[in-house]
Amino acid sequence: MPKVAVIGLDSVPPSLLFERLLDRLPNFRRLYQEGLHGDLRTCDPPITVPAWMVMMTGKNPGKLGIYGFRHRKPGAYSDGYIVNSTHVHADTVWDVLARKGLKSVVLGVPPGYPPKPIEGGSVVSCFLTPSKERPFAYPEGLKQEVLDVTGGRYEFDVTFRTEDRDGIREQLFEMTENRFKVAKHLAERKPWDFFIMHEIGFDRLHHAFWKYFDPAHPKYAKGNKYERIAEEYYEMFDSHLGELFALFPKDTVTFVLSDHGSKGMEGGFCVNQWLEQQGYLKFRTRPSEVTDLDKADVDWPKTKAWGWGGYYARVFFNVKGREPDGVIPPKDLESEKRKLTEKLMGIRDPAGRVMANRVFEPDRLYGTAIGDKPDLMVYFDDLNWRSAGTVGHDTLYLSENDTGPDDSVHSMDGVFMMGVPGRDLGGKELKGLRIEDIGPTILKLYGLGYGDGASVDGRVIPEVVEACR
Repeated sequence: MPKVAVIGLDSVPPSLLFERLLDRLPNFRRLYQEGLHGDLRTCDPPITVPAWMVMMTGKNPGKLGIYGFRHRKPGAYSDGYIVNSTHVHADTVWDVLARKGLKSVVLGVPPGYPPKPIEGGSVVSCFLTPSKERPFAYPEGLKQEVLDVTGGRYEFDVTFRTEDRDGIREQLFEMTENRFKVAKHLAERKPWDFFIMHEIGFDRLHHAFWKYFDPAHPKYAKGNKYERIAEEYYEMFDSHLGELFALFPKDTVTFVLSDHGSKGMEGGFCVNQWLEQQGYLKFRTRPSEVTDLDKADVDWPKTKAWGWGGYYARVFFNVKGREPDGVIPPKDLESEKRKLTEKLMGIRDPAGRVMANRVFEPDRLYGTAIGDKPDLMVYFDDLNWRSAGTVGHDTLYLSENDTGPDDSVHSMDGVFMMGVPGRDLGGKELKGLRIEDIGPTILKLYGLGYGDGASVDGRVIPEVVEACR
């Protein structure tokens, strides 16, 4: 039985890794040229949480009941909660393997805090970990090993929505180098049949520096001091990747995967101000300065709908019997969804062009949609514009993110690469790959499945299985 290793790159698009940087990255390039590769279509929404769990469970976000990092508490207008590992109830790849007596190393896969025990395995929690003072590893003694290996400097994330770009750069490189120290330690010292590590640094690099290295970004300035930062970070990662590959047993099948892509942000669209213009959102006193909606003087008994900001908009209707001051009768909810969807699809950008908006209803999108879901999910202009939830602006269109500096948004295609030891697969490109396919395919390599195939959305990728025979 082969061993399988997954290197998880958060937010890496094919256009950057495959088309622009690959020639500079010998370890990535070897895997690309000698293995299999392709674009990996992510889930809706293309957000880190839930995407990694979609990948590792084979289930779509509706079946998982996870629609992003932050969810609204039922019946509340502004109260929310952050998704964590306890909200994941579906079996992951490592859960299935553990029941068969196979051991896993799981490093940083989100949502991974608090760390869930795996029989015979090793777990280090993810970037959602509040601090190093909390329990962040399983078994318990592993926490001290992580700190010892990194001289106490292990970090789960960096502060990236700040203008201190020099500070971000220093933190970013140090965080990733320490992640690899831990990855190498676990790969070499712990027993494993399945190994997976996740690196959030790519996502933070893109959000903090995209306008500096992408000539297509509306705010790119040629010759700036960070113009080569993408090359520098990816080259650093590639060097460590080669060292990690050298530690893997000779029979290890290796995957390099990203959960979604990235692209330059055009700006932010003020969803709540637009809802006010359309008569859906009412204020007792309209904000005179930029204000979070939950701090504004909203007239809830006269409000029909409101939204949340983020890389996509979550829109909620004010329904009688569901919200405290609900105004929409439940029987009218579906017609209200249709009316608002039609309006959303007609929004124009600052130049007067109709935006390429997409509007989803979770129940229709997923078939099954459990948990605390929004009523509508909205992508503004194919995700080129993020949703700005604050109010009090003098325009609907912002050139910057309203919650801190941010240069990029998410895109729908991530990357897929895999290699089989001792075999040259010719760099074949695979088409039609979906993020839900990864978990079922990995389990198939072990001769296993989730055991509830009817509720799994992913399929086994036949070319991968054939390559491993």
